[in-house]
Amino acid sequence: AAKRKRDGPSARPKKRAKRAPGVPEPVAKPYPDGAAPEEYSIPPPVSQGKWKNKERVLIFSSRGINFRTRHLMQDLRTLMPHSKADTKMDRKDQLFVINEVCEMKNCNKCIFFEAKKKQDLYMWLSNIPQGPSAKFLVQNVHTLAELKMTGNCLRGSRPLLSFDPTFDKEPHYALLKELFIQIFSTPQYHPKSQPFVDHVFTFTVTDERIWFRNYQIIEEDASLVEIGPRFVLNLIKIFQGSFGGPTLYENPHYQSPNMHRRLIRLSVAAKFREKQQVKEVQMIKKKGSKMLIEEDPTEVVFETPAEEKPVEIQLVKPESKPIVKDKKKPRKIQRKKQKKLFRTE
Repeated sequence: AAKRKRDGPSARPKKRAKRAPGVPEPVAKPYPDGAAPEEYSIPPPVSQGKWKNKERVLIFSSRGINFRTRHLMQDLRTLMPHSKADTKMDRKDQLFVINEVCEMKNCNKCIFFEAKKKQDLYMWLSNIPQGPSAKFLVQNVHTLAELKMTGNCLRGSRPLLSFDPTFDKEPHYALLKELFIQIFSTPQYHPKSQPFVDHVFTFTVTDERIWFRNYQIIEEDASLVEIGPRFVLNLIKIFQGSFGGPTLYENPHYQSPNMHRRLIRLSVAAKFREKQQVKEVQMIKKKGSKMLIEEDPTEVVFETPAEEKPVEIQLVKPESKPIVKDKKKPRKIQRKKQKKLFRTE
């Protein structure tokens, strides 16, 4: 039913005229002028496949991180469309609580940034809830917003993962390679992802560390331009469980930041101690140069003794010297008197 207007009675729809059964209905033109207006159509979704790989990564941190770590964490979230965020965790809580947080967020992988002493940054990569998990020390962090990195990529696009040949030679690196593949690779047909490949994640092993880089693939000549972020992972331990359990591998080349800072302080103290010893040796040399040579007994041969004078003892008091008056003083006094008399007259 048509709605009634407040001003007047509602307009009723017109009845159709009855036609003979054999006469066809006239076809109305869509637009009388012939020019159709602009049409807006919703394009179909880009990916028509079914999302089967339900990998979800939880990326969050503990309290006490600095600004650089916060930007790095945000960059990883933007590069990984299958990631989720959560609030910061208190430092007093135990690490196994993260498994419950991941279950509540419906995530089966986790990247956790742990800050200590407001200067050391540790990264945990874990498979929830069975494990394994790996702990790294993060060094040389450069974020996505730095001007040195001029590359760019489409938001939500799928990356290529490039690994160093060393990852296939040793067993602990092979385990880390599978963990990196499951965490950093974007699942196919993910709702938030794009079916394009325009950047590369590279993992290179150099100096017993894993170097992470992100490069853009340029279409013209397939050259690479760095996008960022970049960081270095120094492996500490690999655990069998998630955030704990028996140790599968421990890096013998790892040196803790506290020990590194202690060695620096000891080297500085050794340099200072060496300078002090050099100064003491120089002082001893200066004193040794001033030491007298032992007396030569032949030097006394040419010495002639002086004549001894008799000692006189004075028994009488010496006469006092006469006091000589200053002759100039009375003359000055007379002149002053004469001046006063002259002024009064």
